[in-house]
Amino acid sequence: MSMDERQKGFESKFAHDEEMLFKANARRAKLLGLWAAEKLDYLHRYITVFETSMRNRWSLRNYIDLMSGPGKNRIRGTQQVLLGSPLLALTAEYPFTGYYFIDSDPANTSALSERCKASPSHDYVHQSTGDCNVLVDQVVKELKQTEYQSLNLAFLDPEGLELRWNTVAKLASIRKMDLIINYPQSGLNRMMVNVYQSPPDNAVDHFFGTREWRRIYAKYLINRHSGLHRELIDLYKSQLHTLGYQEVRRGDEAGGYEPLMRNTKRNAPLYRLIFASKSPLGEKFWHDITKRNLYGQKRMFDSL
Repeated sequence: MSMDERQKGFESKFAHDEEMLFKANARRAKLLGLWAAEKLDYLHRYITVFETSMRNRWSLRNYIDLMSGPGKNRIRGTQQVLLGSPLLALTAEYPFTGYYFIDSDPANTSALSERCKASPSHDYVHQSTGDCNVLVDQVVKELKQTEYQSLNLAFLDPEGLELRWNTVAKLASIRKMDLIINYPQSGLNRMMVNVYQSPPDNAVDHFFGTREWRRIYAKYLINRHSGLHRELIDLYKSQLHTLGYQEVRRGDEAGGYEPLMRNTKRNAPLYRLIFASKSPLGEKFWHDITKRNLYGQKRMFDSL
C-alpha cells in the first residue's frame, strides 16, 4: 500500500471511528494537571514539523514512546480529555511508518491497543508491557535493521526518575534519533536532598548517568543560588553531546530551549522538556516551535 493510500485510509477510518476513538469515558484515561496540555502541544507541533518536512526525504520514519500511557489524558478537575502522546503521533496528518509503544502498566497497554485499532496504521504499531529500561534493547535491535534508511523520534516522558541514562544512550546509538526528554525538575528537587551523600547507584545517578550532579548540588547548598537546574541541564546536555548530539551554545539558549511546565495552582516548577538532535535542522525546528506557548504567546524565558 502506498503512503497516499495509507493517508486516504487513515482519514476515512478515523472519521468512521471518531466516536470510538474520542469518546471521553469509554476507556482508561490518565489523570493529569492542566500543564500536560502545554507539554503535549509542544510534542504535537514538533511531530507536525518533523513529518511534514521529512516525509519525502526519508522512506522510514519511526516514533518511539517508552512511557506511552493509555493514549488519553483527563485534565484534573475538568471534563477535558486530551489525546496522549502515542495517539498524537498516530493521528498526525502525515503518519509515521513505524510506532513503538512501551508502558509498565498492562491496563495502559490494553487501553492503548484498543485505541490503536481505529487507525489504518495499526499494523505498524509495536507494543510491549514492562520496564522500558529493559525493553528498549528489543526496540533498538529492530531499529538497527534499517537505521541507514530511517529517521526516528523518541518521546521520553517519565512520571519520576524511572528513566535511566543507559536507556537514552541505547536509543542514541541509532544514527538518526531525535529525543524529547522530560527533565523532572520537581522530582529531582525532592530526591537530591535525600541522596546526594548516599552511596552511588541511586535513582539520580542513573538519571544523569554520572555522579557529577552531586558536586553541582553540594555547591548549590552552600549559597543556594538560583542557577541549580541550569547547571544540571547543562550537565545532562553535555552527556548528550558525548553521544553525538548537537551542542547548543549557552548564549544562544538563554534558558529558552527547555520549556518549563508549572503547577497551575502554586505556579511551582514541575519539569522541563529537553530536546536533542544530531542535525542542526532538528535544533532549528525545536527552536522555532518553542518560541511560542500553547496559547500562541511569545514565551518568556524562565529562570532556572
